Amino acid sequence: MNEEDDLSLLDDFESEFESPLDDMPPVEAESQPAPNPELMLALLTSSDRQQRAIAARAFSEIEDERAIPHLIDLLKDACPMTRVSAAYGLGRNPSPTAVEPLIEQLGIDWNGYARKGIVCALGNCNDRRVLPPLINALIRDIPAVRLWAATALARAAHLTYEDMIKVIPPLIVALRRDPIAAVRSNCAWALGQLCRELPSNAIYGTAIDALLEALVEDDDMGVTEDARAALLKVGDPRGLQTIEELEREGMI
Repeated sequence: MNEEDDLSLLDDFESEFESPLDDMPPVEAESQPAPNPELMLALLTSSDRQQRAIAARAFSEIEDERAIPHLIDLLKDACPMTRVSAAYGLGRNPSPTAVEPLIEQLGIDWNGYARKGIVCALGNCNDRRVLPPLINALIRDIPAVRLWAATALARAAHLTYEDMIKVIPPLIVALRRDPIAAVRSNCAWALGQLCRELPSNAIYGTAIDALLEALVEDDDMGVTEDARAALLKVGDPRGLQTIEELEREGMI
């Protein structure tokens, strides 16, 4: 993928974390009924790219398995907006048949918004196949994709203990080293979610150490707050004691 082309789509740093779906007209006005599934299904194969995009977007609100084959096809649409919409539609309508097409498109799509949508969809797939591409996205992709890869990993890795211990090391590395505070914050949140399901062992202890390190040493207040929140939700005695001591000393 060409990262220079990818990043050129972003007006500024903040816009990278937004979705272009936010700028699309609503499928229906708030006062109107929900999108009509039959109409939206028909529009998924429209020759008009805007109609295809709007229809695909509608299935981020509608659950209808009949849309899945069409949404999979639209992952390769020439229009980036349609690919984004299709990815979010598959996130709402997860299917085992969509996993491999999503993974394939994640590896080849030049558009950062589309990859972000694909990462979000993979996090909803409840399938172990998504873990390697999500880990790769967390390590190597642009900030907006890394941000959501951390969240997606926490959602996807709850399947088994083996899955959880596979994703914890890259999350720890990203929490310690990622240059973007928002990515580190999401890694802190993800580690907190996973630690709540882990037994108290060496892997758990290493994750708690990383959260404590972020709490004490990260220079971004948002990251320290998310690390603190994660530790509180886990309820680890060592974490709670450290938080109490820091609060007593006025350090947090």
